[in-house]
Amino acid sequence: MSQNQEVYVSLEFTPNPNTLKYSVNRTLVEKGAANFVRKADADERSPLASRLLAVPGIAGVMLGKDFVTVTKTEDGDWDVVHKSASETIESHLKDGLPVLNAGAMDGAGHKGSGSDQIEVKIREILDNEIRPAVAMDGGDITFDRYEAGIVYLQMQGSCSGCPSSTATLKMGIETRLKDAIPDVISVEAV
Repeated sequence: MSQNQEVYVSLEFTPNPNTLKYSVNRTLVEKGAANFVRKADADERSPLASRLLAVPGIAGVMLGKDFVTVTKTEDGDWDVVHKSASETIESHLKDGLPVLNAGAMDGAGHKGSGSDQIEVKIREILDNEIRPAVAMDGGDITFDRYEAGIVYLQMQGSCSGCPSSTATLKMGIETRLKDAIPDVISVEAV
């Protein structure tokens, strides 16, 4: 990414009324996504997320491949949040500052050994089919664990708290996983 190249930040609405997606013409995260809901976590792992979580009215930040999802607090004012978030993202990228600290993604989204064949198949479907689709709406869904036929997933970005996330989880993801993996009984959010 050339620092001389103009930085473009474009706003996209998501299915979640409390979340906006900012697409950028830069690669922010090479693989997966990084989700931040605590300022202390952002301070350790992401200078960009740390700056965004310092903006009054912002409750959560998710960094995807080429987008940033911002979730506002209940009392956050979209006019203030949007203006501040857009300016923060643009200035951070124009200044060539790091989005993530070195090692920030080590082990991200991969709890457990992953050696179990069912877990491997679940992760494969999530990574190849489901995560790219929900990323288009500014969200991410990561594998937490698989126990006794139940798949536990973490909803992040615009998926977290989205009114349609239950439908996505049950009618979309659960149906797909049950079709591919007969041992899967249900899918639950954590």
